[in-house]
Amino acid sequence: MINERLKKQLEFILEIDRLKHIFRQNYLSDGSRNENDAEHSWHIAVMAMLLSEHISAENIDILKVIKMVLIHDLVEIDAGDTYCYDEKAGMDKAEREQKAADRLFGILPEDQTQEFMELWEEFEKQSTPESRFAAVLDRLQPLMLNYNSEGKSWKKHNISADKVLKRNEMVQDASPEIWDYIEGIISEAKKAGYLL
Repeated sequence: MINERLKKQLEFILEIDRLKHIFRQNYLSDGSRNENDAEHSWHIAVMAMLLSEHISAENIDILKVIKMVLIHDLVEIDAGDTYCYDEKAGMDKAEREQKAADRLFGILPEDQTQEFMELWEEFEKQSTPESRFAAVLDRLQPLMLNYNSEGKSWKKHNISADKVLKRNEMVQDASPEIWDYIEGIISEAKKAGYLL
């Protein structure tokens, strides 16, 4: 007979398998299909390991960043993916995601429920160096995919360069190096007709 703690952890592990079925608006870099949330989370976790040297803040807890980026989209299992440029869908996003966080993280043993909730809330608030770095990665990855898929998602939704700049402007303070890269990509994307 398994103990209650292990039972809850295994139930949560099975529940989060559903993240593989949540498809994002972004396409894979080759444009062949939409990316799913599990792929996105894995991708930015690897990015956290590789790009930490380019973040302005010192003494970043990379393990905390990796945990944050691996769990930040789990709420989309219940709340669904909200396209970052869809203002109407964004209006009730916080409420939908909070309800999802309460249910999903509530499956876990109490101490892990609290840890996951705190990490998710920290990511949402972007009030710490770790959460700002996680947010940089969460913005950079879709930008790279959009550019390399010839703006497939941007074109589908008629997204302007100004909107993409506005969405990514928080990167400027967190990482001037990555901001330079982002500005370059946006400029090239506009010239290539990927962005309005």
